[in-house]
Amino acid sequence: MTPSFDFLTAEERALGDRFRRDGFIVAPAEDRAALDAIRDLMVGLARHRLGMDEGAERPDPPGRLLDRIGDVVPVEELNAFRLAMIGGMNAQPWLRAAYFSVARRTLSAIVGSELCMQRRVNLSIQLPDDDSSLLPVHADTWSGDSPFEVVLWIPLVDCHGSKSMFLLPPGPNAELERNLHRFAARSVDEMFAAIEPDLTWMDVPYGHFLLFNQNLAHGNRVNREADARWSMNCRFKGVFTPYADKKLGEFFEPITLRPASRIGLDYEMPAGFHE
Repeated sequence: MTPSFDFLTAEERALGDRFRRDGFIVAPAEDRAALDAIRDLMVGLARHRLGMDEGAERPDPPGRLLDRIGDVVPVEELNAFRLAMIGGMNAQPWLRAAYFSVARRTLSAIVGSELCMQRRVNLSIQLPDDDSSLLPVHADTWSGDSPFEVVLWIPLVDCHGSKSMFLLPPGPNAELERNLHRFAARSVDEMFAAIEPDLTWMDVPYGHFLLFNQNLAHGNRVNREADARWSMNCRFKGVFTPYADKKLGEFFEPITLRPASRIGLDYEMPAGFHE
């Protein structure tokens, strides 16, 4: 049904049309200071974890340690290192608000003004030529996520080519889902080979964010670039949209609930009232 009046601004309409058409948006950080603070936090946590002298001069540009983390963290220690980073960053009370501010306006335009956010921000580190940190082709809804969720993916280094992630556009994705039963007895590598010609590889330099539709098939491959990939990800959805396996209060937490909604949620009909 087409409304008689368009209640969206031209900018909101264009952004929404782009997201529905492409399945993603790549844009400059809306709060660059917040993004830089997050990267500085991760560099500091990494230096502390590796026993580097916090008082020592840092001749490298910001983020160089992240790019070259494979020089000091071997593959067999990577997951323990990554989990330590996740614990350290989520212990910072300001992290989630800063993360949200990197794409606040775009999230409002795409998802809505009353949002809930994943309670813990996630982190991926992928070393060059490491096949132990792969995320095979999948759509999150296939494993129990709500189709109303979106993923905000923020790189801490320049991400391009195999150092980034891939996404299957909406048209080819619909075709894949129509024929998904044909892959029931086949491997994910066979599925990847079938869709590879249609994939879009995300080019997301540091200073930008990626917001994508997690209902679309996506994943990563072996990083064949010279440097490591560091990317953070977190889910957002409308507070009042349907939930699936990830529940409100367990996995999600409201972050922008408005006063009228809070009043309505707290309201109780007076005792003895009958229509």
